[in-house]
Amino acid sequence: MRSRALAAAGVLWLVASSCDRLPGRPSDANRSVRPSQVKDFATLYGRNCAGCHGTEGRPGAAVSLADPVYLALADDATIRRVAAGGVQGTTMPAFAQSAGGTLTDEQIDILVKGMRERWGRSGALGNAAPPAYSAAPGDARRGADAYAAHCAGCHGRTGEGGPQGGSVVDGSYLGLVSDQGLRTAILVGRPALGMSDWRGDGKGLPMTAQDVADVVAWLVAKRPQFPGQPYPLKGDHDG
Repeated sequence: MRSRALAAAGVLWLVASSCDRLPGRPSDANRSVRPSQVKDFATLYGRNCAGCHGTEGRPGAAVSLADPVYLALADDATIRRVAAGGVQGTTMPAFAQSAGGTLTDEQIDILVKGMRERWGRSGALGNAAPPAYSAAPGDARRGADAYAAHCAGCHGRTGEGGPQGGSVVDGSYLGLVSDQGLRTAILVGRPALGMSDWRGDGKGLPMTAQDVADVVAWLVAKRPQFPGQPYPLKGDHDG
């Protein structure tokens, strides 16, 4: 009897232990993980950020987060705030669950820390004293002169595009980018696309803090009141 009981127990153990090896049953490594449980930086960045901000080797439509200059200018609190709450009126959504997004606070912290550890670089600014990352727009009239001096060579005299840069006054673009987004683009540039940061290409003087603020104001002044509206409102031609 005892031998039969031992044999039966052995059979049960074999059946139980072989369940994980049944055809089609995923291994522990292949079992799906809930989105809120993902803790890997590369996975989180690829799923949530790379589509707009690109990767190390591929630029996106928005400013690169893998740029050491950007990371030297924007502190962790700023990056965390934007990632969590988004930017109202732009294409940057809120990612924090508390703001209607899909990421936990821990996941946002992983993103911020991962960007800094992977792409931050001491000495990225050299000996330069950069303008503040955030500031109010300056004077649009002065901005016209600052634009002519620092930007027209690439983006054209009117801002509608030039030999080395596209339009910066397109109504759809200005309607989808915040004032701070314009300032960030001027400060950080788009190195992968050939656009230098506020220091320029070395052939002229760098932009001053006032220049940056004034060019932002010049661009803001060109933002249409109703971006993307193809036809005049009813009554615009009356009288």
